Amino acid sequence: MHIELMTQVSDEIVAAFARLIPQLTDFSPPPGREALAEMAGSGSTYVFLARLPDQHGEIAGSATLATFRSPTGLHGWIEDVIVDGRARRQGVGKALTEACLEKARALGLREVNLTSRATRCAANQLYQAMGFIQRETNLYRYAFHTD
Repeated sequence: MHIELMTQVSDEIVAAFARLIPQLTDFSPPPGREALAEMAGSGSTYVFLARLPDQHGEIAGSATLATFRSPTGLHGWIEDVIVDGRARRQGVGKALTEACLEKARALGLREVNLTSRATRCAANQLYQAMGFIQRETNLYRYAFHTD
């Protein structure tokens, strides 16, 4: 398996996200070339891509480490860990999450957060096995309605 940091955007990467995002959510469309390029050049968003040799090097998954600074320090969130259905149970999610953790450590973060829906049993088991601790917190969302 090969994990790489997305530093530039190609047609292959755009197509990979068009294939992967619907496997994660029905609520957000896949990012286009411009959005992916913005992430690749942001300096605060780190998108990792996984390739499996037995799939001819095709992108088999992605994970994003998003960082931001607040008055209490530099914070990191792992977002959008996606493994293609054909590549599940091969260690892709773990390798992508480890890449995010390594980058966070290199940036000097003290901790990293992530969320995972309760229905994603395998993902939740993976995060717990990797040492993530479930927090007792209330997560709130405010949706801006666009009519």
